[in-house]
Amino acid sequence: MRVNADVYVRDVPGQLVASLEPISMVDGNIVGVVHHHEKVMNDRIGVNITFDLDGPEPLERLKAIWKERDVTVSRLGSVVETYPVEYLFIGKVTPSYLEGLIARASKEAGLESVDLRYSSRVNGDRQTAMMLARVKRPEDMEVLDAFLLGECAQAGILAVRGLGQ
Repeated sequence: MRVNADVYVRDVPGQLVASLEPISMVDGNIVGVVHHHEKVMNDRIGVNITFDLDGPEPLERLKAIWKERDVTVSRLGSVVETYPVEYLFIGKVTPSYLEGLIARASKEAGLESVDLRYSSRVNGDRQTAMMLARVKRPEDMEVLDAFLLGECAQAGILAVRGLGQ
């Protein structure tokens, strides 16, 4: 599992290493570290660490080691990786149609988030909308594709998936 933590270490030489070394002690792999020298709390410097671990048991061991080493944990959470997908809709795409479409799509695919941009201009009875979504798994992209393209075809709406995906 991928974990992101905000920790605070004493502002003395060697403390950054003292906060990072325990991750390897529990067979973790560090993905990124940001040392915030300007982020000070109680004479401690903030460090943001992203790392991978094999489950919750190594995380509990890591927290115990950090406590022994006087590393203060202010935030600890898992990182959920998501995958972006975007669509352009052209046709009779009213706000109410889009709301219903997104609600139904959420039941079909693992939608994590949706950003919808709707044009208020009307060219006859045609509007445009752009949907930027993030899904939980790569296979959800295919499920979302099949669902949206099928629904839009039935409604007479042109749906174009972003070219970068």
